[in-house]
Amino acid sequence: MKNMLNKTHFIMRIFTILFLFAITTSPQVFAQDAAEQRIKELEGQLQTMQRNMQTMQSGMQAMQNELEKIKTQSSQVTQKVQAVEKIQQKETTVTVARNINKNNMVFFRGGFAHNLQHHNGLTFQSNVVPVGAQDRPDKNAWYFGAGFDWNLTNDFWGIAPKTSVLAELMFEYKEFSSHVQGNALANVPTQLTGGADNPRNITTSQLSIYASPKIKFREGSRFRPWIIPAGFGVHIVSPPGESGSFFIPGVVFGGGAEYRIWKDFYAGVDARFHLTGGKKDGVDVDGLTTGGYLGIGF
Repeated sequence: MKNMLNKTHFIMRIFTILFLFAITTSPQVFAQDAAEQRIKELEGQLQTMQRNMQTMQSGMQAMQNELEKIKTQSSQVTQKVQAVEKIQQKETTVTVARNINKNNMVFFRGGFAHNLQHHNGLTFQSNVVPVGAQDRPDKNAWYFGAGFDWNLTNDFWGIAPKTSVLAELMFEYKEFSSHVQGNALANVPTQLTGGADNPRNITTSQLSIYASPKIKFREGSRFRPWIIPAGFGVHIVSPPGESGSFFIPGVVFGGGAEYRIWKDFYAGVDARFHLTGGKKDGVDVDGLTTGGYLGIGF
């Protein structure tokens, strides 16, 4: 009996010790489990925040790329606008300059002409029919003419600033003599049939037509010198030579200067040399002209 009681007390002590141990250790276990659960929850939240941050970073990068693209497009548009504005400004400047100084011109010329050789012909100073008055026209003449300049460029196509190139088209009438007495063929009636000495008065004249490039300097200035490096000319003589030639081609060289006197009205002087390469069928019209002109810009 006594042993049973001792065993019972022993067992009771063991249970008491186990119960006390369980009581003392359970809160620590529960607290550790709660802490681990909380840590897991925090780790999940951190991972979610990291994913959200990555998503936001990706969105920010996409927005930055889009902004760079828009910035590039805006820069290109700005450059195009500036280029268009420069072109418009240049066109406006050219238009204003043309309105102020109109470069196209119609002009009227007159002055003195001189041929290097006498104009012998069919009805005077004839070598074929040396009969009659056999008068000879003068080498000197007066002339008048007209023409126009058409402006092609104001800067020699980008080579030389303030240097205009124009196309000139001009005609010119020269009269050397109006009372030249003719030979036998110009006698009334002809002396070849035994007529009396009654020569006609013959007018010696020449019509010239030119197409030439003209270079004018000092664009925008009131005073502008100019040159013609070489142009093409056709001369029509009257009366014709003994061979019957009317048309004589040649080259013209010239130079001069003009001054804008008021608004679009100009006054100028010029000198030109006409070269045909010697006699053509017995007629030589090489010579020069010098005089003045009045021009109107348009």
